[in-house]
Amino acid sequence: MKRNSIKILSVNISHEKGTIKKPVDQIQLTHIGVDADAHSGHWNRQVSLLGTESIEKFESQAKRKVMPGEFAENITTSGINLWTTHPLDRFTAGEMELEVTQIGKECHGSSCAIFREVGNCVMPKEGIFCRVLSPGTMKAGMEMEYHPKQYRVMVITLSDRASAGEYADLSGPRINELLEAHFASLNFQFSIFNYLIPDDPQKLEELLNRAKEELFDLIFTTGGTGIGPRDFTPDVVKSKLDKEIPGIMEMIRMKYGSDKPAALLSRSVAGVMGKSLIFTLPGSVRAVNEYMSEISKSLTHMIYMLHGLDAH
Repeated sequence: MKRNSIKILSVNISHEKGTIKKPVDQIQLTHIGVDADAHSGHWNRQVSLLGTESIEKFESQAKRKVMPGEFAENITTSGINLWTTHPLDRFTAGEMELEVTQIGKECHGSSCAIFREVGNCVMPKEGIFCRVLSPGTMKAGMEMEYHPKQYRVMVITLSDRASAGEYADLSGPRINELLEAHFASLNFQFSIFNYLIPDDPQKLEELLNRAKEELFDLIFTTGGTGIGPRDFTPDVVKSKLDKEIPGIMEMIRMKYGSDKPAALLSRSVAGVMGKSLIFTLPGSVRAVNEYMSEISKSLTHMIYMLHGLDAH
């Protein structure tokens, strides 16, 4: 198999939730899940997958063979450790496409028929769930390709003097460093694109339009958030937002403004523009450190919410 390729060993269906699924010749993936399966519907856990890498661990502990579908998985696979994937990663097989929505689930213990019959369940820890993006017919023997989510980030520094070469841009690179550490801690894949522009509303608007059209996941600006005559960043960004997220910036202003009253003069905003999250940060490295330390606490949750995933 190719790298990032997954072998489909079995496809399985059950007509009632909480019961073992039975292997079938093929399954029909629809926009609400597996046709005729109890778990199909307008929700995020439309299709369940479990790898033999997890099943074999259970077999060694239970000292018995486990058949495909016994843990209620729709698709039994081999090739990668499925539990190491992340929400928003994707699998493709021909024209079919699945998007990961959840890793594991709540275990209902003895109230679950699977737990009573098998004696344990690996699905709560190592099974994954997907929603169907592109339907089709799937059968055993096929292969899927695994595509990790590649987060695309645009970082824009606004500074007349830095863009003119009078001094080095320190704030944009600092955002890069903090994002790189954050994504590395989550084992997320990412690309960061940096832009250094003067305090020019038109240039900023052009970059924001480009980010929206090219479906950037995250946009960070630094500079131009104060009350000076050349401070317009929040005004331009606000005009582009579909939804504002006021709580983040309000909390940051209050937290740091209690000790440093000048921090209350920042007009930084956060919000949603299309499928992008956007944050306007002040222009100092110290402020970047403060703002990023708070934003990073809920950044992944915001990303998942924006894509309709229940991350609670």
